[in-house]
Amino acid sequence: MTQNIYDDEQFFEGYGRLGRSQQGLAGAAEWPALRAMLPPMRGARVADLGCGYGWFCRWAREAGAAGVLGLDVSEKMLARAREMTDDPAITYARADLESAGLAAASFDLVYSSLTLHYIADLAGLIAAIHRALAPGGRLVFSVEHPIFTAPSAPGWVADAAGRRTWPVDGYLVEGPRRTDWITRGVIKQHRTIGTYLTLLLRAGFTLDHVEEWGPTEAQIAERPALADERMRPPFLLVAAHR
Repeated sequence: MTQNIYDDEQFFEGYGRLGRSQQGLAGAAEWPALRAMLPPMRGARVADLGCGYGWFCRWAREAGAAGVLGLDVSEKMLARAREMTDDPAITYARADLESAGLAAASFDLVYSSLTLHYIADLAGLIAAIHRALAPGGRLVFSVEHPIFTAPSAPGWVADAAGRRTWPVDGYLVEGPRRTDWITRGVIKQHRTIGTYLTLLLRAGFTLDHVEEWGPTEAQIAERPALADERMRPPFLLVAAHR
């Protein structure tokens, strides 16, 4: 079963203090890039894997989706999502994504934000997503960039401009990584970019867009702290269709 760190009280409270938890999609700097990768929402049947507080589920309905299914392994996250949602066309359900049992050809869009890097059997989930999409249906997701999920070499070094950089160590050694983020002992699955893309191709997907995301100059001007994200891409964004 996927690690359910989000039901840990300390983690849940810490996660709730993050900007993207309090501001929703507007607090996620990568959201404009992800939004540009989405198909038209009008009449779409949508699934959000790792829906958290349900921010994307509500946005999809506001954008015209016919119905949205939000799945998450965390009871605490789902409880918060239900508190914030008043829409009978949005359904929230608890599920381990590695065995969610999505019905065949039941969705036009499967969306997932910063969840798939927790999944051990990603090949199985991607195959299940492919079956769950109608012909032409799209998968759009983000994960932590493999530069982040790979171990870092000890310490930082300065580049030619004097900026801090963190060398990556063991990039090609894939598998679980234990890290301390908000709380101790969070398990993430490290994979290379090549592995993510190959899993999609083997499942039968056609790639539409691959982006190693970094903030725009306009975003940095508005939020100067984002300048650090230009040193190494924090997120990998991918769109593919069945």
